Parts: sequence; C-alpha cells; structure tokens
Amino acid sequence: MQLFESVFSQLPTLDTQRLTLRPLRMKDAPDLFAYASDPEVSRHVLWDTHRSLRDSRQFLRSAIRQYRKGLPGSFAIVLKDSGRMIGTIGFMWVNVEYKSAEVGYSLSRNYWNQGIMTEALRAVIAFGFDELRLNRIEAQHETSNPASGRVMAHAGLRYEGTLRQRLVNKGRYVDVALYAILRTDPR
Repeated sequence: MQLFESVFSQLPTLDTQRLTLRPLRMKDAPDLFAYASDPEVSRHVLWDTHRSLRDSRQFLRSAIRQYRKGLPGSFAIVLKDSGRMIGTIGFMWVNVEYKSAEVGYSLSRNYWNQGIMTEALRAVIAFGFDELRLNRIEAQHETSNPASGRVMAHAGLRYEGTLRQRLVNKGRYVDVALYAILRTDPR
C-alpha cells in the first residue's frame, strides 16, 4: 500500500508524442468545463454533465483531495502543442493484494477519433505495470459506447465479457463490456 500512496500523492507527469499527462490543478477548470458541459461527453460516464464552472471546480477539488490522501486518481490529458487540457484518464481503484486496477477516461468530443485516448491509455498502462508493478489492468465501457471498446482494444486490452446491468448510469441499468491486459500480455 505504501508504494501506491506515495505514487498517487505525488502523481508524476507522463509524456507521449502528442500529450502530457499530469496531475489535475484548479486552473484546469475552464478547460474541464469546456468539454464536461457537453452532454455527449458525459453520456457514458458516471459523472453528470457540468452545468457551471462551479461543477468543474468541485470536481477538481475532489481530485486534488484524492492526491493528498494518496488514493488512486486521474491525470489531466494535455495537448503538448497548445497546453490545453482536453480530458482525464486515471485509476478508479487499485487492489493492493491482487496487484490489479481499473482505468477510466473521458475526452473532449473535439478530439474523438484521432487516436489521442489510445495514446494516453498506452502511457497509463505502461505506468501501471512499470511504476505501480501491477499484474492486471481493467477497463469497462457501456455496451452502447463501442468506440470506447475500440480504444481499449487498440491499447492492447482484451475483451473478457459483458456484465449485464453492472452499473446504474443516469437512472438506468447499463450493461458493460469488460476488457483487461496482463503484465505478461504483449504491448
């Protein structure tokens, strides 16, 4: 547990070809609101559409509290060329005993279908295996959002099955497809 707490309380910055993944900060509020206020972006995630900048600030305060407590958290996805924060990706939970974790993400609709989330997910997977020494990383998506499954598959996760009515999202039960990658799987 000590390793996870120290890593999550001092979340590092990860660089990819086009992206910087870094801890969230309060000044991200306008960029966060720009995409989190889009009902299409929030349609398949468990958080509600942000109605005001206040919602975005509250989200960021909560994320920063997670860091302070050393709990699993998210990275801001920032475009290197503009410095604009366009999404989040991170760990929803970590199981210390089984060395497993779940990753979740969201991205501004303006950047869908450009390989950006696959690039970010690959970086987080490498971080999970190399720095956190995880054995298994999972991700899930609503079956009504197959594009998210394509991101997972492109990043090397394998489809493991559909969990019927696994979650309640926006007042309705939803089926989710479960994907995972193991440390020993090719990346």
